[in-house]
Parts: sequence; C-alpha cells; structure tokens
Amino acid sequence: MSNPCPSECWQITKNTCKDRMPQTPPFAAMFDSSGYNRNLYQSKDDSCGGLYYHDNNLLSGSLEALIQHLVPNVDYYPDRTYIFTFLLSSRLFMHPYELMAKVCHLCVEQQRLSEPGLDKNRIRKIAPKILQLLTEWTETFPYDFRDERMMRNLKELAQRIASGDEMYRKNVQQLLQNLLRKLATVSQYEEVLAKINATSTDRLTVLKTKPQSIQRDIITVCNDPYTLAQQLTHIELERLNYIGPEEFVQAFVQKDPLDNDKSCYGDRKKTRNLEAYVEWFNRLSYLVATEICMPVKKKHRARVIEYFIDVARECFNIGNFNSLMAIISGMNMSPVSRLKKTWAKVKTAKFDILEHQMDPSSNFYNYRTALRGAAQRSLTAHSNREKIVIPFFSLLIKDIYFLNEGCANRLPNGHVNFEKFWELAKQVSEFMTWKQVECPFERDRKILQYLLTIPVFSDDALYLASYESESPENHIEKDRWKTLRSTLLGRV
Repeated sequence: MSNPCPSECWQITKNTCKDRMPQTPPFAAMFDSSGYNRNLYQSKDDSCGGLYYHDNNLLSGSLEALIQHLVPNVDYYPDRTYIFTFLLSSRLFMHPYELMAKVCHLCVEQQRLSEPGLDKNRIRKIAPKILQLLTEWTETFPYDFRDERMMRNLKELAQRIASGDEMYRKNVQQLLQNLLRKLATVSQYEEVLAKINATSTDRLTVLKTKPQSIQRDIITVCNDPYTLAQQLTHIELERLNYIGPEEFVQAFVQKDPLDNDKSCYGDRKKTRNLEAYVEWFNRLSYLVATEICMPVKKKHRARVIEYFIDVARECFNIGNFNSLMAIISGMNMSPVSRLKKTWAKVKTAKFDILEHQMDPSSNFYNYRTALRGAAQRSLTAHSNREKIVIPFFSLLIKDIYFLNEGCANRLPNGHVNFEKFWELAKQVSEFMTWKQVECPFERDRKILQYLLTIPVFSDDALYLASYESESPENHIEKDRWKTLRSTLLGRV
C-alpha cells in the first residue's frame, strides 16, 4: 500500500453535517471492497492539527486531530467505520483508558457539561450522540472496560448525561447492565477454559495408570463424520465469539516511537481468547494424530484415517476451514505420515482433494478462493447454516501481522497513517461478521466433552505409538525408539 503523497492531499476545513443520529449498519456493510465505505464518510471542521483527505477519504492526521474527530458535537456524529477503525488502531499509540479520559474531557469541555445549572435543551441535543458513542465502544470493545480506569471514566461521563433527563438515566443503566453482563460471561468462559487446561493430561500417563478408562475412541463416541463436523463447528464458533477485535492489534503492539518513555500497552497484552483459540487448533491436530496412532491393528488405523478424511470434507462443506486445516495438520504430522503400511490401506483420493484445497502454494490461493466463495454465500444467506465462515485462523493472524509490519504506523511528518488502519479494520471487521453467527446445529454434550477434555499424546508419545505400530526404518528411528521406550515406558 503506498503512503499518501502530500501533493495529492489537502486539508478539509468546514464541512457542515445535518444533525441526525447515525444509522448503525451491520459490520459487513461498513467496508466496501476498496477498504471502507466512502459514501458514509462525514467530515467536520477540524481545528486540531489537521486531517488530510484525498477523494474524500481520510488518509492521515495528527493523533490529537483524530481523537477530536471521534468526539460528537451538536452538529456532528462520526461515521461508524471511523469509530471502529480508530478505536481498533488507537491502542497502537495509547492505552484505551487514556483515550477514554481524553474523550470524556473533550465532551465535558466542549459541551460545558461541568457547568452548574446545565441547559436541559443542550443536554437533549448532545446526550443521544455521546450515549451512542459509548454504546458503540462498550458493545464492540467490551474487554477494554475490564480496566477499572475505563469503567470509572465511563460511569462519570454517563452520570453527567443522565443527570439531565430521566430517559437518559434509563439508557445509561441499560448500557452499563449490558456491558457488565458481557464481562461476566467472558469471565465464566475463561474459568471453564482454565478448568479444561488444568485437567488436561497426557494420554500415555492415563493409559499407564488407568488403561480401562480410555478404551473409548472417537469412532465409538461418534461414528458419523457429519455429526462430528457439526460439533467441531460448535467449538469453533463459541471460541471465535469470545475473541475481541482488539486482540488482533494487541498481539502486535510495540513501542510508539513518539511515545518517549511511557510503558507500552504491550506490557500486558490482552490476547488470551485469541491464544486459547490457537491452542484449540493445536489440540485438535494432536487429537487427530493420537486417534490414528493409538489402535494396535493396521486396519483400525486405516479406518480412523478414512473417518477423519470424511470429517474434514464435511467441515469444508460447512465452511469450517479451521477444523479442516487442523485435521489435515494432524494427518501430516510425522508420526502419522510415516505409517506407510497403514496409508497403503487408505483410499486417499478424497484426502488428496482436501490437501489440494488447503495447498499453501501461491499464498494459499486455492483456500483463499474457497474462503471468498463461503464469504459470498454468507452475505446472501437465508439461514445460519449458510452463514458459517470459519477462516483458517493462523493464516488470518499472519495476514494481519504482515499488513501491520509492511506499513508504518506514522508518516514522516508524524501523522498517523490512517490509510493503513482502514485496511486493518476492513480485515478485522470481516472477522467480526463471521464470529457473530449462531451455530445452527444441535449440541451433543457427550461428543463435545470428548473433543475438549480427552487426553491426547505428547510429541514423544505419538512417536512411540507410531514406532510400536510400524517398526523404525533406519538407525536414527531405532535409536529414538529405544530412548522413548526407556523414558516413557521404563523399558529397554
């Protein structure tokens, strides 16, 4: 993406806007194919350092001017694409609580909300707009408000608005209740994850101590590949749903060069839900490899491989690309791929097609084409079933990482490079649409429990099981087998 050249830019001065409440379009409608919905864009008198536009598109501005541009007044409300983009990217320059403090200060100062005997008419004109901004912030970035300083500022500003009118008091109450409900839900989710992680043990340990407790395998628990693909989709959508949009940016936060010695927001990266989702992908890969390597008989192992090929194909049809890729990764792990005699018994034509779909060459061209098709289907969908788009998550993170690394956050004149952040917001907003889809399939607690909690083999245990199933083929493998037998099984 080219950095804007000063000669193509000019400064907008006064543009008047009609006094109207913003319509809140769904995320999908916010950004058009070229980056953001330009027709929605509204501009206003900026008296704070300047915002630079080209063809009516905001390209850059000083941080102060961009903050000012976020704050509504009687004649102006920022466009929703701007609100989302700025709230998402501003954390690369300052803590959300610092932004919140500045926004509150500007609202109070500009609207003279701290004056005694506040004019109720003026409150009625500005209150709905400030409330709308706070609603957008709390609904889209609720995790920002786990910080006590954010909550304090929010309550203080909300209080000033509510003091003027009974109706606004109710609105403020509703806003705070919704926010607290969201924060309570995410805390419960994190407790459940912590419990699952605390009880997860290595399958080999369980096999040695309580062999009878692990006689079940995936096909015994669920013999229908389509049903298993549906349950995987449940887990994917639940975990996706808890990832905050800001986690994508916070994963890459570094020190802002213009921010002399203040500690950076990266000190306490808040990316735990994003990390939990990546851990789920790894767990599913290891579960697949474990289920394949565990059976003693070759024909049983071949049957498990064919079963997972069918599950992967159903995931592809559903639009669940993350589980699909995790299954393929599990099958491609060395302890599985070395089982040549087992693979010889497998009809691999279907697997070859899936591998072709997820082929990494040409920057995952085949997968990206399939993803675009699923995204298109989702836009015109009549049912939740057709709306499902679960991207291959590691690649999405990689794309965002390279976008962040490939463009500077600031231009040589110190301005914030907003053109970059439109692009970043476009990618994240598409994800926001996908994560809001409700899973249309019935939950099966027994299958979900198995997928989430059954112990899986470690790397070493997988290699050991693999060598026990099909003997080592060379000296390196033989030596490794001996070492693993003595360390894991206490045998020579």
